[in-house]
Amino acid sequence: MQAATFNSVKLPSALVMEARQTAIAMRRSTAGQIEYWAMLGKAVEDGGLTAREASVALMPKKEASSADALLDDIEAGFARAEASGSLAQRMREIVMSNRQQGHAVAHRSAA
Repeated sequence: MQAATFNSVKLPSALVMEARQTAIAMRRSTAGQIEYWAMLGKAVEDGGLTAREASVALMPKKEASSADALLDDIEAGFARAEASGSLAQRMREIVMSNRQQGHAVAHRSAA
């Protein structure tokens, strides 16, 4: 097995501080938290969404008082996005594409 290679990059100190605080809560290293955020961003971008589109759909409009309220607010965000049309349509396309890919993989592994 070949060892992983690492590179150094310069990041804004505010981002590193935010990652450090989040990492503690998520039981990750600061580098692991930044890597996790990068993978999420890559997944959003690979899916054809912009960070703004994903943020609009997922970010609550106000502070939620409970987990249920947060989920309700996220669902309302998706409803607003659906009403506008573009984000909801793109998300449907992504879900359908993922389903087709999942069915293809399941079919291949069953054969």
